[in-house]
Amino acid sequence: MSIKKNTTLGTINITDNAIAALAGGAVMESYGVVGMTSKQVIKDGLNELLKKENYSKGVIVRKGEQGIAVDLYIVVAYGISITTVVSEIQKKVKYTLEKALNMAVSSVNVYIQGIKVVSE
Repeated sequence: MSIKKNTTLGTINITDNAIAALAGGAVMESYGVVGMTSKQVIKDGLNELLKKENYSKGVIVRKGEQGIAVDLYIVVAYGISITTVVSEIQKKVKYTLEKALNMAVSSVNVYIQGIKVVSE
């Protein structure tokens, strides 16, 4: 699925990978996030944290009637309030996508795939 926007100069196609890269970048800038993981935990393995070029494996983008719905699969740091981290991620991803794509974001669902102890 890609998003098509018609302008006076032509059509713009925005792929899921581009949306995933935007969402993944916003997630990784958030405090308390260790990394993103694959949505297919059993197939890809839980211990693998995704690199920047593979964010699309940890992000699912769906287009609905009210706008874009995004599912994020993340690993958080131990000792951080999960509800606070998730709330900030939802706000940041929604703002980033709405600003960049000029489209409504109907939902940002965050799935915690693990908790990791981070040594400083």
